[in-house]
Amino acid sequence: MDTTPSWDGRDPVDMDAPVDVLSRDTVYRGKVFDVEDMRLALHTVAGGTIEIRRQVLRHAPCVVMLVHDTTDDRYLVEREYRVGCDRFAYGIPAGLMDAGEDIETAALRELAEETGVTPIDPAHVTIDHVGECYSSEGMADELAHIMVIHLDGHETGPTRLDPDEHVESAWVGWDDLLALPVTASNSVIAIQHERIRRILAGTGH
Repeated sequence: MDTTPSWDGRDPVDMDAPVDVLSRDTVYRGKVFDVEDMRLALHTVAGGTIEIRRQVLRHAPCVVMLVHDTTDDRYLVEREYRVGCDRFAYGIPAGLMDAGEDIETAALRELAEETGVTPIDPAHVTIDHVGECYSSEGMADELAHIMVIHLDGHETGPTRLDPDEHVESAWVGWDDLLALPVTASNSVIAIQHERIRRILAGTGH
């Protein structure tokens, strides 16, 4: 069965043609992200172009991980101040990837730095790769690598937070996790993925 969408064809832009970058200027450089102002040319089906202007937040890719202690069937949650929602928000471990770092290495490094949690052995780690999602396609290029990490045994040591990071972490049961007001989209995606796994496994709702 053909599942290709049947577009109405009313927009003049040829959406199969590549977009040309006319100019790009970095208008802000910050510690975590830069902001770029861009002029772009969209090609039309009639052979012309339409110029648009966009601002994009340039951000390093990140890892987001729901961590599951399989021995006690608990999940690791965090709480820290988030300026976007102006509150001390509940969430799950996450962090930026270093240049040249692979996804799983970055996830385990960030987990250790933020929470002090490390697996007792690489053989006791199972990682479900949930997917890759842009945080906000219309305004940022941040790509989040979302996963669920199942630990069959772990150790807890000191955290290695940046001087301006203030993060609390705790292990909670599955029902307690679902009851928390988690609103970050990437965290919600990871939790819902685990919810499906638990339903299929018959271990939870």
